[in-house]
Amino acid sequence: MRTTSTLSLEGTGLSCIRDDRVLFEELAFELVSGQILLLEGKNGSGKTSLLRILCGFREADAGAIRWCGDRIEDSRFHAQMAYVGHLDGIKKELTVFENLKMTLALSSAGQYSIDQALSKVHLQGYDDILVQALSAGQKRRLSLARLLITANVLWILDEPFTSLDKQGIALIETLMTEHCANGGMIVLTSHHDIDLPTVDVQRINLS
Repeated sequence: MRTTSTLSLEGTGLSCIRDDRVLFEELAFELVSGQILLLEGKNGSGKTSLLRILCGFREADAGAIRWCGDRIEDSRFHAQMAYVGHLDGIKKELTVFENLKMTLALSSAGQYSIDQALSKVHLQGYDDILVQALSAGQKRRLSLARLLITANVLWILDEPFTSLDKQGIALIETLMTEHCANGGMIVLTSHHDIDLPTVDVQRINLS
């Protein structure tokens, strides 16, 4: 189990303008260890744009983001966060094992080994299978297995339930519950209403 002091992610006065259209403005939130922030809203409302701002892929048009009280550019924020976007972020020409091995080479090791992570996402025995041979749902589960083998405290997930059936959705909800119970935090977008009765879930609707 991860042992860590309480961490915090805070956004204040955030605004985002795209193509001369205001997606959101004066947006504020605060997230601490063990909590989830669920971003809701129709397509084009700015959910993915906010995730991209959090990840540092683009700057907010106004406002600030702080990690444990410091602006993210002055903190260890990017070393402690992991992002899974619409694309799975895995190499189809590599095997399942090779993809996870590459992830470990770029990150600090987490609480689960590769074998344990594959078992968690129901991909045990797929080590030597090329990713291009996996189904869409299996690729999605592999992309999420990358989170389990690294020590990243903050997970930023853009529509993590895409391509998953009911069992896959329940599996990811279980993994998110475990992550928060171990002191992690999650920011995600989803058109699927999550069912996490033991987790403090905050919601922001950007529509």
